[in-house]
Amino acid sequence: MLSSQGSGANSGARGTARATTTNPQPPAKTSHPLHAAIVGGGPGGLYTAALLKRLAPDREVTVYERNAPDDTFGFGVVLSDETLGGIEHADPVVYEALKAHFVRWDDIDIVHRNTRHTSGGHRFAALGRRRLLEILHDRCRDLGVDLRFRAEAPSPDRLARTHDLVVAADGVHSATREAYRDVFRPHLAPHRCRYIWLAADFAFDAFRFEIAETEHGVMQLHGYPYAPDASTVIVEMREEVWQSAGFDELDEAESTARCAKIFADALGGRPLRSNKSAWTTFRTVVNERWSHGNVVLLGDAAHTAHFSIGSGTKLAVEDALALAACLEEQPTLPQALAAYEEERRPVVASTQRAAKASLEWFEDLDRYLGQSPRQFAFNLLTRSRRVTHDNLRLRDADFTDSVEREFGCPPDTPPMFTPFRLRGLTLRNRVVVSAMDMYSATDGVPGDFHLVHLGARALGGAALVMTEMVCVSAEGRITPGCAGLYTGRQGEAWRRITDFVHAGAPGTAIGVQLGHSGRKGSTRLMWEGMDEPLPDGNWPLVAPSPLPYRPGSQTPRELSRAQLTDVRQQFRTAAERVAQAGFDLLELHCAHGYLLSSFLSPLTNHRTDAYGGSPENRLRFPLEVFDAVREVWPGERPMTVRISATDWAEGGTSAEEAVGIARAFAAHGADAVDVSTGQVVSGERPEFGRSYQTPYADRIRHEAGVPVIAVGAISSWDDVNSLILAGRADLCALARPHLYDPHWTLHAAAEQGYDGPGAVWPAPYRAGSRPPRTGRTDAPKPRLTLHGPGQDV
Repeated sequence: MLSSQGSGANSGARGTARATTTNPQPPAKTSHPLHAAIVGGGPGGLYTAALLKRLAPDREVTVYERNAPDDTFGFGVVLSDETLGGIEHADPVVYEALKAHFVRWDDIDIVHRNTRHTSGGHRFAALGRRRLLEILHDRCRDLGVDLRFRAEAPSPDRLARTHDLVVAADGVHSATREAYRDVFRPHLAPHRCRYIWLAADFAFDAFRFEIAETEHGVMQLHGYPYAPDASTVIVEMREEVWQSAGFDELDEAESTARCAKIFADALGGRPLRSNKSAWTTFRTVVNERWSHGNVVLLGDAAHTAHFSIGSGTKLAVEDALALAACLEEQPTLPQALAAYEEERRPVVASTQRAAKASLEWFEDLDRYLGQSPRQFAFNLLTRSRRVTHDNLRLRDADFTDSVEREFGCPPDTPPMFTPFRLRGLTLRNRVVVSAMDMYSATDGVPGDFHLVHLGARALGGAALVMTEMVCVSAEGRITPGCAGLYTGRQGEAWRRITDFVHAGAPGTAIGVQLGHSGRKGSTRLMWEGMDEPLPDGNWPLVAPSPLPYRPGSQTPRELSRAQLTDVRQQFRTAAERVAQAGFDLLELHCAHGYLLSSFLSPLTNHRTDAYGGSPENRLRFPLEVFDAVREVWPGERPMTVRISATDWAEGGTSAEEAVGIARAFAAHGADAVDVSTGQVVSGERPEFGRSYQTPYADRIRHEAGVPVIAVGAISSWDDVNSLILAGRADLCALARPHLYDPHWTLHAAAEQGYDGPGAVWPAPYRAGSRPPRTGRTDAPKPRLTLHGPGQDV
């Protein structure tokens, strides 16, 4: 959902105020400051002022706002039920005033290629930004807050000396934050779209997303009502589209008229209006710290999240609620500010992850134009991963059912239980037990542990169970406990496991992941010290270049041409054993910094011969290995490749290069690409979060035109259904959920009430196909309640 621009009119300041010192200290030790200054008169700053004054009427609270009371640069504000609940609890007066002016609606309209699909049940509440400010102005005045409009705030240093508490609610361009940049350590990340805030003098009857495919490129409209006779309209497009269309040469009035013309159908031919509107680029703000002495950041000064998930005003208001509560609850100001940050930071981080997914979806909108309008609508609605398949079904079952029917789901069949074909192998559902290193083999031979481990998961309902990385040579092991396929004895041991899977769990496929550790080998078992060298018994390592994985790691030898030939043959011989052992699928491990992966990354491949330098040269050896394996791997059996789509490190493999890598493997016969990320260099900085690697799989699927396996923090069946139905992945690989619950897929079927060919319970387990009953938790309710004289009713 959308929200207003910025969180304070001071956010419009162009200059940067610098303090004369950078060590403000609170004059008082109490967490109940008697003198508070608020810099910025946007919703966040005003609501903070009202709460502080309401909680302590004797407190002096001053708000500094550089603009006039009726100046505002946005139009409408959307607030969630959760935020409104917090407002109602903290200040019923403000809540009742807001409620009187809300416009409420349930529907979202998505218009793509002249086809409109509507999804209902979303429950929005909005009002005009100016009205919101008026309500907060009135409340502050009633409580005795000193509101100073058209007043530049004193320097942050001066405010810190003269007040017990300084709240910097001065927006994305916060001068307060800049004054203490060395302490707050802000990171401002620009993005690739231009957008402009406009308004229309009529009310949309739904939240509307409309796509315009123009000669210059794709443009999109985000629109929603905020009054009975007015709507916010945001027009957004990629920077290159904006320039190609000539918007960079138009003034405010010309831009407004041009946008109205482009989206005439959505507007019914009516004009748009502006209010000091300007094209801008969204910037995500992250601060390493939110407080310094008695100065604390709030709202857009501390963090921003893209308007497409309606977060700006919502986050600022929730910040205000948390800050006021922490000031009341904690005994000292430092403890209160630390508690405020501890409470809000994870919430904000989660919101920013969702906002990033949403803004990147819109930045790459043209990737999805080929989807049917209905699937496109579902994809848009679930873009941030906060609205999911199951959540959307609760809101609008009819819409979700229509998307499933078009996708090809049989009646009463969730998307995850639809079959998928790879070459001659048909998988009965979309769930893969991801490859997980167990470090439990002896001399490379899998034993009873592997039989039980893989057998249990094969019985658990997943369509495909993957082994751990199985090494092609003793020198290619990660640890002494890694399994291999470089001897006949190992092959026989694997045959025992595949025979059990095929006989004990008919319909379940088992795949092997074939790899070589490269420079990450000769290390201890994971639970004894991950990536740490063995204390003794080390074996020599090889790699594209003589670069140790981390300080203290063994330095590998650079592979010679003759050694490259030897390694290639090791893969080929191991693949022959894979076929003899009865595996259904073979995956070549080209990810996570192991040997083939380290050829692909410019951070680990510094060669100057034909196997280094350009992306094409870095691909050469992995493709040679792939071809050698594919040549001996049975033609009817599928072969996949796992890659790291980013190194999470500057100068590493880019997302664009990952698409090229996927295309190259697909051209050589890869049936799918298993898209992981990272673990290539020890200094990586991954952006962890739910389904955090999925955007890379999504991009490769659409741009390289190859089926993909998504992996990485996919933890719920709802996530799997959402990703499959939106067309972001073809299969989903889950690791830790299958460690927690070997029968994860069967339990997912039971929890969704599904009983069909996509999830078949083994005959001995059928009695357990429904959750067991628990002890009785209800009790008979009394039928009569008698009240005698004097008894409370």
